[in-house]
Amino acid sequence: MENIVEDAPPNNINLEQPYRTWYHFQPKKNWMNDPNGPMYYKGFYHFFYQHNPDGASFGVNKMVWGHSISKDLINWTHLNHAIEPTCAGETSCFSGSATIVPGEQPVIYMLYTGLINEKTHQVQYLAMPKDLSDPKLIEWIKHPQNPLMAAPNGVEVGEFRDPSTAWQGKDGKWRVLIGARNGEQGKAILYRSEDFVNWIVDPNPFYATDGTGVCECPDFFPVYINSTNGVDTSVENSSVRHVFKISYLLRCHDYYFIGKYVSDSDQEKFIPDEKFTGTWKELRFDYGNFYASKSFFDYAKNRRILWAWVLESDTKEDGIERGWAGLQTIPRKFWLDESGKRLLQWPIEELEQLRYNQINITRETLLSGSTLEVIGITASQADVEVLFELPDLESAEVLEPSEVDPQELCKEQYASIKGMIGPFGLQALASEDQTERTTISFRIYRVSDEYKCLMISDQTRSSSSLREGLEKPIYATIFDIDPNVKTISLRSLIDRSIIESFGDGGKVVITSRVYPLLAIEKDAHLFVFNDGSQSVVISELNAWSMNQAEFENEQTYYG
Repeated sequence: MENIVEDAPPNNINLEQPYRTWYHFQPKKNWMNDPNGPMYYKGFYHFFYQHNPDGASFGVNKMVWGHSISKDLINWTHLNHAIEPTCAGETSCFSGSATIVPGEQPVIYMLYTGLINEKTHQVQYLAMPKDLSDPKLIEWIKHPQNPLMAAPNGVEVGEFRDPSTAWQGKDGKWRVLIGARNGEQGKAILYRSEDFVNWIVDPNPFYATDGTGVCECPDFFPVYINSTNGVDTSVENSSVRHVFKISYLLRCHDYYFIGKYVSDSDQEKFIPDEKFTGTWKELRFDYGNFYASKSFFDYAKNRRILWAWVLESDTKEDGIERGWAGLQTIPRKFWLDESGKRLLQWPIEELEQLRYNQINITRETLLSGSTLEVIGITASQADVEVLFELPDLESAEVLEPSEVDPQELCKEQYASIKGMIGPFGLQALASEDQTERTTISFRIYRVSDEYKCLMISDQTRSSSSLREGLEKPIYATIFDIDPNVKTISLRSLIDRSIIESFGDGGKVVITSRVYPLLAIEKDAHLFVFNDGSQSVVISELNAWSMNQAEFENEQTYYG
């Protein structure tokens, strides 16, 4: 990469204010990580999350469940901690999931992982709302038989965590998955229960992979084959397929598999269409900074919603100095695409209520090497949708099949070669002279008789080199494009220090956590660019400034 000519920022770098987001969920202070137990109940969306109330770093023996409520998934009210380590010997509360049992009076069960004997043993606990008539679900109680599940044979006692949302089988029994490890083999362990209290382990792993380490935060749910609507977790019929999602701690990525759920045989199991290979070809919800995701069925709007934790990319010491660390992605609706081979994702529609001051650009040609600034919006907090019209794909660069690897294509030997169709896209959170910027781009290749698109979120110039200790990676993925479709779309949610980019209608998503020093607040700029040899056309671009979401406190204590 070329050297950056610095405009010197202030000597005393402000680590707090420029990076506090306006419409992404993040803690007012201290530490946040995994999303837990999201649900809709009596008019409120409930969001729980891993939280250290005593500091801005992860505390193994200090974790509790934060709790916030919302009418629209965008504006939130923070409540008191929902779940704390109150059982005998319990020292910390790790991740878990909510299950709502329908009926005239619904019942809510919250299974979660607790630590006992400091951090040496992980077991599963059950919590329930104290008052189901309270729509805010402020108080929670724990079952007297806790803990309900301990690590079975073949599972390490310190690597047994994160129970999934339960589903009810055709036999009436409830099922739940728990992430686990034995050596380097990752597992998802299946349990069954008739009453949600007494659980029996299946001796056969529901899913296992070698060389991956522990499987965290398993999620298992059906998706409709021919609808964008969501579906309840217990539905099992010919109208759905099933998705199994896992978070691999050693890779710090979330992977999902589409396949067949076999429940009517001697061995209950999930058969994925594609096995895990450990290569770039695996399906992921997000190819950037995105981990420990959790979904839920929103029966109020018949959709399935996804959240995930976005990790900080600066140092632990920076977080402590700032006073907080961690944030969540914007909730996304997702569904199975028409091919049945992947999921599509899109920001929930409620986000659009924050839009204002729209600007529009149509039929603007971007010649080779050209850059166009998008003016008239607040570029540090923006929602941008752009549809690019592609030139004749026959002019695309040719790659051999063996060269198709997104990270390899980001290396100097390929990136230094001027492309034919691309790279083109957006430069977000950019300084006026573009020395500081995060680049989200497309580049088209021809491989045999197919066309591939390389999508990149390049953070290498996202912050001045005067800011030390930052991770500034290049995130990348490759996906197929239809040569009969002459356009490709990009939507980027820009929120001061996070950028979520949705490529080709949500076929792929890349989230970046960045820390600009120059491109902050009114000094942030947004550009559309084309560095390819062939011209591309902005068929249409719409961009909006974004208002700040409301985050209010209703609790007596907020850590």
